[in-house]
Amino acid sequence: MIAPADRTPLPREFFDRPVLEVASDLLGRILVRITPDGPIELRLTEVEAYDGSNDPGSHAYRGPTPRNSVMFGPPGHVYVYFTYGMWHCMNLVCGPEGVASGVLLRAGEIIEGTELARKRRVSARNDNELAKGPARLATALDVDRTLDGTDACATGSTQIMVLTGTPVRSEQVSSGPRTGVAGDGGVHPWRFWITNDPTVSPYRAHAPRRRST
Repeated sequence: MIAPADRTPLPREFFDRPVLEVASDLLGRILVRITPDGPIELRLTEVEAYDGSNDPGSHAYRGPTPRNSVMFGPPGHVYVYFTYGMWHCMNLVCGPEGVASGVLLRAGEIIEGTELARKRRVSARNDNELAKGPARLATALDVDRTLDGTDACATGSTQIMVLTGTPVRSEQVSSGPRTGVAGDGGVHPWRFWITNDPTVSPYRAHAPRRRST
């Protein structure tokens, strides 16, 4: 018999650690998003770590800007960015305040609020694709820049929280290069996923965007 998932919210101390520790430890945790239409819950199955000033692939590599300022704040906050003029992506801030690092939430399994997620992800061919990739995850959970800076560890959080869930054993975790990261940052094996989980997104190497002529 499988034990029920732990519904205890993760404390701020969980996120106040080196990002590589937090990233792999987030697998199997439950992200709760309270939308205006009701709650959606997602079991995290794939993440990527970004290590600030130590990481050329990080938005915070060159220091603070208005866009990335949340990454330099307290751990346990949500960092949301807009990319390619179309998509939002969601991260959880890690490490001590003033040291920017974060975990990109790449994929997960919707375990509650599936109908709400389906309404937002009408192009998904099946439920495994509802949050299969960071932009799809944010879309399924109704995440946009209005949630940037949200404290996921606040007592009685009314928008986003992360529950203990069922942590994944180390032998069930795979790691490899991050998806779509170019240059020196592309070599780090800082993408972590639950081995053979059907909701994990496929790996894609960086492909330079071609300018239209």
